Amino acid sequence: MHAPDRPASYAHPARLILILSLAPTVGLGIGRFAYALVLPDMRDTLAWSYSAAGFMNTINAAGYLAGALLASRMIRRFGLAASVRWGTLACVLSLALCATTGDFYVLSFARLLAGVGAAAGFVGGGALAATIAQSRPERANFLLSLFYAGPGIGILASGLVAPFVLQGFGPGSWWMVWWAMTALAVVMTIPVLLAPFHAGAALTETTAAKFAVAPVVIYLAGYFLFGAGYIAYMTFMIAYIRDAGGGAAAQSAFWSLIGVSAFITPWVWRRVLALDRGGLATTIILGVNAIGAALPIFGHSVWLLAISALVFGVAFFAVVGSTTAFVRFNYPPQAWPTAIAAMTISFGIGQTLGPIVVGAITDALGSLSFALNVSAAMLALGAVLSAFQRKVARKSWP
Repeated sequence: MHAPDRPASYAHPARLILILSLAPTVGLGIGRFAYALVLPDMRDTLAWSYSAAGFMNTINAAGYLAGALLASRMIRRFGLAASVRWGTLACVLSLALCATTGDFYVLSFARLLAGVGAAAGFVGGGALAATIAQSRPERANFLLSLFYAGPGIGILASGLVAPFVLQGFGPGSWWMVWWAMTALAVVMTIPVLLAPFHAGAALTETTAAKFAVAPVVIYLAGYFLFGAGYIAYMTFMIAYIRDAGGGAAAQSAFWSLIGVSAFITPWVWRRVLALDRGGLATTIILGVNAIGAALPIFGHSVWLLAISALVFGVAFFAVVGSTTAFVRFNYPPQAWPTAIAAMTISFGIGQTLGPIVVGAITDALGSLSFALNVSAAMLALGAVLSAFQRKVARKSWP
């Protein structure tokens, strides 16, 4: 495993982390979340049930889980930077594949590939961002939060493009949206391929660090519930808005508000992320996330949906950052990639189950409102469980 034995010197850590954040921008912001924007048109054109539509995000999440399981081996063999770059390129390829076919099995493979690539980019990128952030200890939490704002760039960009492509070209034009997303991803991948992530780094080869589950099992359970709960909201909210009569402008505005939230996340949660008190930071942020997810239950008004998008978005991007901050506070640097991978696996299991379960609930009960109730409840329970996580004793370190 590549890990620093002392903080490396980086001349421009914020710039490097912002470039690094383009990996989750492509893998998650576009590769995973843009699917929600084309889901209604794909479902209508390809005659899918909600369960089938949910399965496309389930298979994506399964790929993400597989990628997280393989991440430590990939990082040991190829290094952090190479894992990020190859993972991002795999996501670009998957987007292009989605644009070329309506075959359910080929699309499933493309979504699976996107998940594997996104996990490689996220786990490797998270560990590399933590390493770069350590070069400025006094600003480490702020710098690290810049990486986790990355998906918001992809959400904002896709939200400004996809609904209007669909509106302009009419029903059945979902494949053109995928081509537009591919073009966006290509542009964003170029800086990731060219950035000197290893410049000035002091890296050494160490043995793979083991990760003890027992001391953090309740925290992993809370993160599992976050994975299951958030993905239901992010998969079906555009369909919910469209079913309520919202056109391209409403869908774009809602999605873009979630993306815009990412840009204020580092400032909103800077002090909370600095709390070295077990799972407290995650509890606070995940609780706010649950409130945002619950708001659409109370109506379809424009203002209520706008507030929901902002509240959900500003907390959503910070939850993942809080888990990496937890790893930094509770484990030695050589254990960071392994610990982040373990967190990602728990999260991945949750988001693998979430979309298909929520889709089945919607098919059975005939309303997306029930699905959103379940989503908000899972997020709230995750916040409660995280509150019981204490700091990890040094004797539990690998």
